[in-house]
Amino acid sequence: MKRAKESDKYRSLFETDLGFGAVVAGQKGLVEVFLPFSSESADVLTKRIILLYPLAVNENRVTREAAISLQKYFAGGRVSFNFPIDRSCFTQFQDEVYGVVSSIPYGSVKSYGEIAALIGRPKAARGVGVAMARNPLPVIIPCHRVVGSSGNLTGYSAAGGVSSKKWLLNMEGVSFIE
Repeated sequence: MKRAKESDKYRSLFETDLGFGAVVAGQKGLVEVFLPFSSESADVLTKRIILLYPLAVNENRVTREAAISLQKYFAGGRVSFNFPIDRSCFTQFQDEVYGVVSSIPYGSVKSYGEIAALIGRPKAARGVGVAMARNPLPVIIPCHRVVGSSGNLTGYSAAGGVSSKKWLLNMEGVSFIE
C-alpha cells in the first residue's frame, strides 16, 4: 500500500548495531520512522520505503538530522527529538495523545490510563492504546514509554514488537514488571 504520492517526501537511512532504520519527512515535517529492529539490509529497506513513498528518493535537512539523532539514540545517547512533525494525518485525539506522550522524559513511563487522564478523557485508555498502535513516529513520539496500568509491557506495533519495547526501555534504564 502506497502512503503518499506527493513529490515533497524525503528519506534518510541510518545504521545502528541493531540494523538499518530510516526516517521519512515532507514539507511540514517528519511523517514516518522505520526502526532498526529487523534484519533488512539497507537496500531492502530502501526498496520498501520507495514502495510506500515512490518519490522519496532524496534526503533533506530534517531527515538527515533526524537520522543522525536516531543513530545517536540507538547508540545509547540521550537525544532531544525537536523536529517538526507533519500532523496532518493525525486525528485531534491522536494529536492530543501524541503531545502528552512526547513529554514523557527519557527513562520514565506512564500508563495508558495516565495519558487518558492527562488529555481530560479518563475513560479513554483503550483509545490511547489505539493511538499508540497507529503512531507513525516511534521513538520520536516515544510510545514505548507507555505501559499497562500494572507496569506490564503491553503491545508494541513497531518493528520487533514487545521485545523491541523492552529493549528500548532497558536502554533508557527503566525498571518494570514483566
